[in-house]
Amino acid sequence: MYRTGPEELEALRRVLDSGKLFRYGIGGECTRFEERYARRLGVGHCVQTASGTNALTAALIGAGIGPGDEVIVPACTYMATPIAVLAAGAIPIIVDIDESITIDPKAVEAAIGPRTRAVIPVHMWGLPCDMDAIMAVANRAGLIVVEDACQGVGGAYEGKMLGTMGLLGAYSFNYYKNMTCGEGGGVATNDAAVAERARCAIDPCHFYWQGQEDGLKPFAGAGARASELMGAMLNVQLDRIGGIVASMRENRRRLLDDTRGLSNLGLRQSPLNSPDHDCAAQLIFALPDAASASRFASATGGVVAGKTGRHTFVNWDQVLTQEGAHHPAMNPYAMPENAGLRRDIPDGFGESSLRILERSVMIPMDPDHSEEDLETLSHNIRLAALELDGQTPAKGLTYREMKAPDLQKFDAPAEG
Repeated sequence: MYRTGPEELEALRRVLDSGKLFRYGIGGECTRFEERYARRLGVGHCVQTASGTNALTAALIGAGIGPGDEVIVPACTYMATPIAVLAAGAIPIIVDIDESITIDPKAVEAAIGPRTRAVIPVHMWGLPCDMDAIMAVANRAGLIVVEDACQGVGGAYEGKMLGTMGLLGAYSFNYYKNMTCGEGGGVATNDAAVAERARCAIDPCHFYWQGQEDGLKPFAGAGARASELMGAMLNVQLDRIGGIVASMRENRRRLLDDTRGLSNLGLRQSPLNSPDHDCAAQLIFALPDAASASRFASATGGVVAGKTGRHTFVNWDQVLTQEGAHHPAMNPYAMPENAGLRRDIPDGFGESSLRILERSVMIPMDPDHSEEDLETLSHNIRLAALELDGQTPAKGLTYREMKAPDLQKFDAPAEG
C-alpha cells in the first residue's frame, strides 16, 4: 500500500453513514469505479471483483476457457495465475521467461500444441511483457490472450495500458498493489459478451439485480462480488494512481542517472520492454551470478527475484502435485476431457528461468522516497558495486568522500 489518507477515510465514512454497502440497485461506488476505470484504460467494460485471483478466473471463464484447453503461463508469476487456469478446468503449460523477467515470446511459440487455446502474459512486478511479439505469436496461432496485469496497475506498454491489448485483462487491488482497497480485483475487456460471462463468473446472482442479457444462459459460479466499501476506496485510489506511478518512474530515473556506469563494475540493469511506460515499481539489476546477487541484495536492501516464494513455479504446490480441485472428480488433471493434454512438467524444465531469477535483484521504488532516501539508495548501490569489483571501501565511507580511482570507475561511460 503506497498512499492513503483522509480522502479514503471520508469516502468509507460516506458509505457507512448511508447504510448502503451492497453494490446493486443504488448506482453507487462500484458502478462509478467500473465506469471510471474503463475510461482510464480505454476499454468498453470493467467488472469489479473481490480479488485478483477471482479476476483471473473470471477472465478465463469469460473467454470460454475450460476442460480440454491448455493455457500457457510463465515460470515466474504469482501462483494465482496457474491456479486460475485450473479453476477454469484447463491445464497450465509453463514456459520460460527471458532476461526481462517476463514470459519469453519464443518460448510461447515453441510450446504451442494442438490443444493450446490461450496464453497469459504476466506483467510481473509492473514489468510489461513484450506485447508486440506476444500478440504476433498469438495471432498467428489463433490463441486467446488474457493479460495478467495484477501487478501492473497504472502501467502501460508503449502507450497502451497494461491489460488492454489482449481479449481481457485482469487486475488486483490487493494491499501490496499500486492501487488498493485492501483486497480486490477487476476484469477489463472491449467485448460485451465476454464481459457478461465474466460478470456471471464473478457473481451468478447479478442477473437478479441487473437483468439478464439476451443470449446468455446463467451458469453457476463462485460468488466474488465487491462491496461499496471497496468501490469507494478505489475511486479515491484511482485519483492517486497517476501520481504514484509518475513518482516511481522519476525515482527510478534518478537512481539510474546516479549509478550510470556501474556496468563497468559487473552491474547492469535488467532489460525492460517499455521503460518509459511501465510502473517502475522496481529497479532491477542483473548480477553475474547467484552469489553476487545475494551479496548485492544484502548491501542494498533489495530482494533476489528467485527468493520471493510463490512467484516461482517450483513453489506451486497445487500444480506440482496435480491437486487442481477440492474433489477428485473436479480435478482438471483427472478429467477425461484433459486426457490428451500435457499435464506433466518435463524433467529439467525451467533451469534457464531459475538462473535468471537467482541473479536478478529488485530494489523497490517507493513513490514517497525523500531526497535523503534516494541519496542513501544511490550510495549503497555504488558501494555494493565496488565490492562486486573486489574492492572494499573504508567503513563508513560516503560517496562524496571517495577518491580516484573509485570515482573514475563510477564516472566511466556505460557499456552499450
